[in-house]
Amino acid sequence: MTMTERALAPPLVAIGSSAAPLAAFENVFKIYGKGDAEVRALDGVNLQIAEGEFVAVMGPSGSGKSTAMNILGCLDKPTAGRYFFKGVDVMTLSADQLAMLRRHFLGFVFQGFNLLARTTALENLELPLIYQRIDKAKRRVMAMEALDVVGLLGREHHTPAELSGGQQQRVAIARAIVTKPSLLLADEPTGNLDSARGHEIMQLLAKLNRQKSLTVVLVTHEEEIAAYAGRRIEFRDGRIVRETRGSRAVNTRGTSESVQGA
Repeated sequence: MTMTERALAPPLVAIGSSAAPLAAFENVFKIYGKGDAEVRALDGVNLQIAEGEFVAVMGPSGSGKSTAMNILGCLDKPTAGRYFFKGVDVMTLSADQLAMLRRHFLGFVFQGFNLLARTTALENLELPLIYQRIDKAKRRVMAMEALDVVGLLGREHHTPAELSGGQQQRVAIARAIVTKPSLLLADEPTGNLDSARGHEIMQLLAKLNRQKSLTVVLVTHEEEIAAYAGRRIEFRDGRIVRETRGSRAVNTRGTSESVQGA
């Protein structure tokens, strides 16, 4: 067992199990309000994400896709149901263990780049490694390696104001992967970029998924962005209504239909 696993034990001793999906929802509900004011952001969702998948989560505003992302990222808890991460029931974890899970196993990329304005790209990448108590020399090497992966060697001493929007998002992706997470969660990562830069970011995420076997879950409302994923999941009214793999869309009621441009 690794030091991280010992810190998370006893509930997370199963981390690393290859038998279970990387992440799984079992009949997950997220309910706000009561009575006539009740809103079911998630309404009995069942979902499995396998190691190495690239999944796009789609749906209109209020469909439940962002709520599902927040629960996957351990930023929120279900009202009912169970969420398993590598076979571990996340609902059984303490607040400290949830923080450790996020710190060591999850990476986050958002529409807003969320970089520290007065620090360099290199320093932005070193911050999560400081939280992991990695020594200065090693974290410098790890940060430079991550910048190399996203194609930003030579820009390590630039602040966000000295970088373009696309470069800032590359720094944000590098920061998300510098800890070598098991799961990368990307919430509308191209939303603040023009079309060309957006496709560059998606090509980078696809490369990380393909070459690094990094599991990626992407929230988007754009079909052309979702097309980079190997599987698309569509939410509506808190439920999964359709899944698409390749050129076939599987309706959750058991029928299938073809999808143009899939």
